[in-house]
Amino acid sequence: MNAEQNYGAHSAQVEMRLMVNGESLSVTHMGPDFLIIESASNHPPSDATIILRVDHSERRWNVYLPNGISAESKRVSIAATT
Repeated sequence: MNAEQNYGAHSAQVEMRLMVNGESLSVTHMGPDFLIIESASNHPPSDATIILRVDHSERRWNVYLPNGISAESKRVSIAATT
């Protein structure tokens, strides 16, 4: 057996973005109630959209940023919208 063979394994292309106030921010990690963004700028509490792209499939959903975004922190709290 050749160790280089991957037997049909697939490495997906994954991209996560946060759209807030017309700005697109790269998301590096996502948890159930938070995101970690690549670079932060100040935004007040507001509605936002998470975009998750896996290969050629895209999913979008709306969230609320109860604490907004602080330029001093890459962690952003999110809450479901009603």
